[in-house]
Amino acid sequence: MKLNRVLLRQLKTIVEERLEFYSKFNPSPLSMQQFTDFGRNASNTDSFLFLRKELPVRLANIMKEFHLLPENLLHMPSVCAVRELYKQSFVDLLEYEKSKAGDSQTLDKFTEALVRIRNRHSDVVMTMARGMLELKEAHQVNANTEANVQYFLDRFYMNRISIRMLINQHTILFGEIPDVPNHIGCIDPHCDVVRVIEDAYSNARFLCDQYYLASPELKIRCHNEWEKFTFTVKEPGKEVEKQPISVVYVPSHLYHMLFELFKNSMRAVVEHHDDTSEDLPPLEVLLVMGQEDLTVKLSDQGGGIPRSQMDLLFNYMYSTAPQPTTSGGLDSPPLAGYGYGLPLSRLYARYFQGDLMLTSMEGYGTDAMIYLKALSSEAAELLPVYNKTCQRQYSTPVQTHDWSSQMHSAMFIRPFSTNSLKQLHVAQSKSLMASAAKREAAA
Repeated sequence: MKLNRVLLRQLKTIVEERLEFYSKFNPSPLSMQQFTDFGRNASNTDSFLFLRKELPVRLANIMKEFHLLPENLLHMPSVCAVRELYKQSFVDLLEYEKSKAGDSQTLDKFTEALVRIRNRHSDVVMTMARGMLELKEAHQVNANTEANVQYFLDRFYMNRISIRMLINQHTILFGEIPDVPNHIGCIDPHCDVVRVIEDAYSNARFLCDQYYLASPELKIRCHNEWEKFTFTVKEPGKEVEKQPISVVYVPSHLYHMLFELFKNSMRAVVEHHDDTSEDLPPLEVLLVMGQEDLTVKLSDQGGGIPRSQMDLLFNYMYSTAPQPTTSGGLDSPPLAGYGYGLPLSRLYARYFQGDLMLTSMEGYGTDAMIYLKALSSEAAELLPVYNKTCQRQYSTPVQTHDWSSQMHSAMFIRPFSTNSLKQLHVAQSKSLMASAAKREAAA
């Protein structure tokens, strides 16, 4: 037993030293073009040599940020579980630091290790979500803690997306997972955007019909600046005469974003028009291929969102819908979740230098915009880096607002009683009437 404890301490020391070592390196972002070129030309050995260094760097960068989180959050059971998962995956990768690159047995074991790591981290998103709920239930969350958690989760989930991207590329190209025809790993060099839109709409509509027994139709209009033409997809699923708009992209990432937006729009439209006998207004999608950007605009007439709630839409654990029950019964709407849909969708868009933005008109509807890079050479990974700037972010307190607000105004009103306020209003009215009388007399 004593020997085991000594070995465990030694192992912990070694892991901490390697973690400190790898965290000093910045991750190497790859562009979509580099991903495709690498997939076409690189060998299993090339991928192994790159990943056995790059994956520990990406893991170490985000693992060091855990230490910067508030202490009460670090002690939450779910957060502790996630930290242990990352530590185990980091240890698994350390085994291949000095392995022979040309050994086929080593390459096979490395691929198997990557599959285990991916499977081990499959529930990390919801585990971290439970950690946030545990924090809210156990402690009062102040503005500083909330800002730090929001900052960390954006970086943590972006790091997770990038690691899964690297693992998926390797396991599909060199593992036992069958490659999809005409794909390079999980990347489609000619991703048909209209088809992905239709797939996301169809699946979201299936859920909407199941729960609400109704769903809005879809209208798609396309404009290609490169080819100088515009056309409308009248019936989704049918072939169109014009050449489809395509881009080098990961179809699953685009589907994830669109599916989330369609779910939100359908739910809003059906619930907003629930008391009317009129047909549901359709969802309108405008797809535009420009010189630099590919833009997908989804417009609905679901009643819109108040401006007071717009800043909350990308906050983790905020949702406009009731939280689903853990049993997943009929009372929990399948079109709404725990509030992670929009924040994660925006991260998927930003991962390759795109973005996701919302504009809304309360009382009418909402426009959602997805921006993607049209050129694969410009679509480079956006990765979090652990450095002094990042450390300052966690230590800098949230600044007090320097403009007057309703809260500040209430501080001045609060000392007055209701009667005092009435007397003040009466006095102000008399003063205004007296001024008006003077002006009339002077005239």
